[in-house]
Amino acid sequence: MHLLVDSTGIKMLGEGEWKTKKHGAEYRRQWRKVHLGIDASTLEIRAMEVTDNSIGDAPVLPALLGQIPADDRIASVSGDGAYDTKDCHEAIALRAAHAIIATRKNAKPWKANRCGVDARNDILRATKRLGGAIWKRWSGYHRRSLVETKMRCFKSLGERVMARDFDRQVAELQVRAAVLNRFTRLDTAITVPVL
Repeated sequence: MHLLVDSTGIKMLGEGEWKTKKHGAEYRRQWRKVHLGIDASTLEIRAMEVTDNSIGDAPVLPALLGQIPADDRIASVSGDGAYDTKDCHEAIALRAAHAIIATRKNAKPWKANRCGVDARNDILRATKRLGGAIWKRWSGYHRRSLVETKMRCFKSLGERVMARDFDRQVAELQVRAAVLNRFTRLDTAITVPVL
């Protein structure tokens, strides 16, 4: 399985767009952050975590990987530069998977004192030698756009959550994921380039 990970925000509190533009915001907007892990071949949501808006992407990756059963082999994990942390690379290496994570612009080599550091340093060397665009094409990094497409589908079921407490919000978002998986199993459109 090639796992693609990313996150998006779903509104929880806040006025509508028209009222905010006309009268200004009365109180701070808040949202829930939905972290998804999808299978690149089936496009099914295989892992999902819901957090508040203060939690970044990187701390959630080990929990997403923990939701994939140990007997399901993960070949690679693709994510954007937000996942370029030692903890993320270690979690991926512990699952014996290959990391396809873009390094940050100011990235420096890490000291080899943790699991996954060598793989990350290889990505950094390849990016510097080949250039970012060639590395992304060569590594299959652009496959990550599939998870962004799934996020758009997720938001098409509603831009905000209706429930007020956290547990009910999580349940509401899990129902959305189950509905999307059901639609995906029914049929997925196949696109082909026209030359």
